[in-house]
Amino acid sequence: MAEPGSAMARAQACMERGELVSDEIVLGLIRERCRCLHCKGGFMLDGFPRTERQALAIDALLATEHLKLDAVISYELPAAEILARITGRRVCPKCKAVFHVTGRPPRVAGVCDNCGGPLVQRADDRPEAVKVRLDAYAADTKPLAEHYRAMNLLVPINAARKPEEVFAHTLDALAALVLP
Repeated sequence: MAEPGSAMARAQACMERGELVSDEIVLGLIRERCRCLHCKGGFMLDGFPRTERQALAIDALLATEHLKLDAVISYELPAAEILARITGRRVCPKCKAVFHVTGRPPRVAGVCDNCGGPLVQRADDRPEAVKVRLDAYAADTKPLAEHYRAMNLLVPINAARKPEEVFAHTLDALAALVLP
């Protein structure tokens, strides 16, 4: 349970209301866990920063902590493939299991393999909603990508492969950057 008043508690409250977590709260989460940025093996932030404003804020925080980024991974996938992946997702409201109509179908269409509950498509996984999210994502990430490209940190990874291949390619790309 998150401590009342903490950035984590505020983030959880936003998510429970179905809201996006604000830049202020996300940066508060990172500040609260700042010691993790100094871990011997390094650190990875997944899905952050999402905007150029967040990038500038994390750049400033890292400078204060005397840290630098080694790389920023950008998983590249055509919008049509993203749309197919997201709109094909089905979830079980009972046990929260996730399936995909083509990529990971249940044994019986529309029925959860784990608990037998009905599988549903989340409202935010419908094509209209996904297209809106993709447009917003593109608008936010173009300046973000340019920011990190200008710093020579952007590492594009082709994500139109099997997950294990994308993972292996990511590890290879990171190893090439940090290993002598």
